[in-house]
Amino acid sequence: MDPGVSEPDSDPQNQEPELDPVLVWAPSGRRLVSGLLGLNLVLLGAALVAGQAFHPEGLKHQEPEVFLLVLMGLSLVWMLWYLLWARKQPGVCPHQDHHAGGVTVIVVLVLFAACSLLLYVCRVGYLMSVRECKPAATLISPFIESPFLALQTYLLWAHSKDCIHKHKIVTRSGLMVILSADLLLWLNAVTEDSIHEEIELEKQDSLAFSRNSSLCQCSGSAACLAFRKGFEILYPFNIEFYLMAGCMIYVIWKNVGRRMSPDPHHAAKKFSLQVLCKGGIIFGPVFGGLVLVAGITVFILYQVWVSQRELRQTAFLIFYGYHLAIMPVMSLCSLAGVLVHRLERRAHEGGHNPTRSLDVMLLVAAALGQLALSYFSLVAALAVGTQGPLGDLDLSYSLLSLLELILQNIFIIEGLHRHPHLLAKKKDKRSIFKGNTLAPPAAQEHDGKKTWTKRATQEICAFLILSNIMLWVIPAFGVHPQFENGLGKQFFGFSAWFVLVNLGQPLGVFYRMHSVAALMELLISA
Repeated sequence: MDPGVSEPDSDPQNQEPELDPVLVWAPSGRRLVSGLLGLNLVLLGAALVAGQAFHPEGLKHQEPEVFLLVLMGLSLVWMLWYLLWARKQPGVCPHQDHHAGGVTVIVVLVLFAACSLLLYVCRVGYLMSVRECKPAATLISPFIESPFLALQTYLLWAHSKDCIHKHKIVTRSGLMVILSADLLLWLNAVTEDSIHEEIELEKQDSLAFSRNSSLCQCSGSAACLAFRKGFEILYPFNIEFYLMAGCMIYVIWKNVGRRMSPDPHHAAKKFSLQVLCKGGIIFGPVFGGLVLVAGITVFILYQVWVSQRELRQTAFLIFYGYHLAIMPVMSLCSLAGVLVHRLERRAHEGGHNPTRSLDVMLLVAAALGQLALSYFSLVAALAVGTQGPLGDLDLSYSLLSLLELILQNIFIIEGLHRHPHLLAKKKDKRSIFKGNTLAPPAAQEHDGKKTWTKRATQEICAFLILSNIMLWVIPAFGVHPQFENGLGKQFFGFSAWFVLVNLGQPLGVFYRMHSVAALMELLISA
């Protein structure tokens, strides 16, 4: 193979030589052109979004909005080209990655997309009510963003498994433009939400409510207020959609030019899902359902009581009490799951798998948000002390968050790397060090009965799925006691702590959502 087109981080068994015509102007690296394009687009867009967030008076021509509109327009052109012409060419997708675009991921993505489309309806209604003081780019944005989101959802639903083998440079560049747009739209949404939270908190902490009243406010009409409320409720779904869609686009980009061997376990996974739907697990869903019911109750009470001065401290107490009750149970379940994995001694999957690598990377990276907040709170507690029951609860919450995240990540990552059906050899250690994961037929499970390890894994996964859903819902819909109460705010100051929380909270929300998808995969393949 020509060294100019070799790819050191790819599996040679799953790659084929580049067959595109040699272009004199293009570098020889397979992903170099598109990678550099995406890097520059993201850095430029991040600079524009940051400039808009920290110094809005300096950008007088809505440069961030215009840049995002251009990216979405180019993405629409590429998606239409691929779906209407390139996808129909012979030999475009001779292989498919069956690990990509799982049923659970697609269902969640479509749900987020539907909520985002409803958000655009509310956004258009709200913008029309205050159109006199909104720039043209802001008014046009929902009319471009909604078809961009809808077409991208169809692309991911229908073609997320594609391993594209023609027009590779154009395909990789187009996918990287879409990925850049997703990341920048997410960043823009987070900064806009941050500015909104900052304004609200400054109003609560300051008595100067009368200064600088904005002209861009909802009128007294019920329709405008309803549109604004709908926008606030559906906002978290839009943020999570762009993160999830960006991850799936990245997998497609990595799979361009990849060759896949036939997957003999794909049908077996579908059969496992069919068996799972018929029942068989009881305790995990029951106790997970109790966690959901209790969490919804706590969420409603917190939203009602936190705005009342006499019940404000009670709202904080029930928030911390709920988390301090379920996090130790989740930690014990994750630890038990790790022990079950060790007892089962199932073989590890071999070979390069971009989807699996991305899952692990996202779990670790997204967990850094809550881990960082917990460590910052720990430093604040060491510096200023806990100072009262709320301080003690905040410190306990931070420590338990560290323990729960670490144990759950170990359980999920070990489970993702297990082979779906093959048991590891107990005595032939050389095969393990050589990476040989193919066990003889005698090592496979022949009986149709559920072993106790399989049943235990499914019960643990079911409980953790429902618990993580509730831990996703609570912060996603605006429950952020760290903004208003906490050791970090006292020690680091409002401005610095506000930046830290707004960087960590979206990652924590994404971690819970992504862990649900990973746990669902473990439940099916147990």
